[in-house]
Amino acid sequence: MNEEPDPDAVAAALLAGFSTLVRRVRQTPVESGLTMPQRTALGRLARLGPTTASALAREVQITAQAMGATLGVLRERGFVERSPDPDDGRRMLLSATDAGLQALRDKRSERVELLSRVLASDAFTPAELAQLAAVAPLVERLAERI
Repeated sequence: MNEEPDPDAVAAALLAGFSTLVRRVRQTPVESGLTMPQRTALGRLARLGPTTASALAREVQITAQAMGATLGVLRERGFVERSPDPDDGRRMLLSATDAGLQALRDKRSERVELLSRVLASDAFTPAELAQLAAVAPLVERLAERI
């Protein structure tokens, strides 16, 4: 007789597995040189589009001062640019530059290559790779609903 999976047990197993995966991927050095706060800020700008520094700080739940320091470095590197807010000329909007978007793509590519090397090794059978491929859209949908 097939029992329905226990949502609590599935949630605990997924959280444990994904937490370990994310932690290990983040700990692996990559060449782009973006720190975690820089990557977070740049990634949010890429997804959200132009926004203010204070709105970005609220979005990622850090202080405006910490966000200001992060954005300052990103601006110096040419990854973020400022422009006047068309609705309120007193405010400045920040947006990711083409160089910033490329830095994000490069970092993602390095991390994808890392995972791909492990998946292509003899650590996983073809059937297991198929299972991972099938679950990926489900994980995405789970993340979107949180």
